[in-house]
Amino acid sequence: MINETDQHQRSKVTRQDRAIEDESWIVDFIRRAGMATIATAKGEQPFISTLLFAYDSQAKAIYFHTARRGRVWENIQSNPQVCLSATEMGRLLPAKTALNFSVEYQSVVMFGPARLIEDQREAEYGLQLILDKYFPHLLSGRDYRSIIEDELSATAVYRLDIEEWSGKRKTVTEEFPGAFRWGE
Repeated sequence: MINETDQHQRSKVTRQDRAIEDESWIVDFIRRAGMATIATAKGEQPFISTLLFAYDSQAKAIYFHTARRGRVWENIQSNPQVCLSATEMGRLLPAKTALNFSVEYQSVVMFGPARLIEDQREAEYGLQLILDKYFPHLLSGRDYRSIIEDELSATAVYRLDIEEWSGKRKTVTEEFPGAFRWGE
């Protein structure tokens, strides 16, 4: 079990000038963030995996899904404490010295226990939240078959109960010399 002092240290942003304290900003960001990376650990070996996710504001929880077997599944069975990070890259920022090259970004890091959802109704709810987030223009029962029990048994739906989170952002003025978007 993590004690309260250590728990608070998990989400502390080192660069306080980039920390976002506004919870409404954090909620808005995780609602629109495209993908997240989850960090799990089994013993001494950490593992990260990229996934789709959805935020449930009533429960202050994240729902995500993975395969029924694999490293994320094994690690959460061994140690339910996870870290989930959603990040958005902005413009690249050139500089006169290599050390000062940088990038604009926004991110939220979340900590808490993840658990496999055993209740079929909650698993359907979590999976539907994910579908609704990424495919809002498609409706269950109209554009695709609704979730059925056999399909739920083929995937593992998880709920991450957020104990704490932190937001972080770096932005510069629109006129920043040489700033550009990667790939453009």
